[in-house]
Amino acid sequence: MTKLTFIAHDGTRFDVKAENGSTVMESAIRNSVPGIEAECGGACACATCHVYVDEQWTDIVGEPEAMEEDMLDFAYDVRPNSRLSCQIRIRDELDGLIVSIPERQG
Repeated sequence: MTKLTFIAHDGTRFDVKAENGSTVMESAIRNSVPGIEAECGGACACATCHVYVDEQWTDIVGEPEAMEEDMLDFAYDVRPNSRLSCQIRIRDELDGLIVSIPERQG
């Protein structure tokens, strides 16, 4: 199991365990992390699972693909480290990943 940390807009931390092969969004939903709405269920068809990847993790997580970049246009307060959590697949290299949740979703 891979450990993830979600930081809510108010600073509350949520440490969860995630199965490899699942997504960051699925892990948030399974663990009732507030602020991740995931209206499209992970189909990369909305921007309601928007997160900010901690700067120390951006290279390891990687860049968004074109479809994700298009959907990020609909997200609230997009930053260079913005990603849709439905598009980040859990793998061993992400053990300890930290993501922050924006004030609101798009």
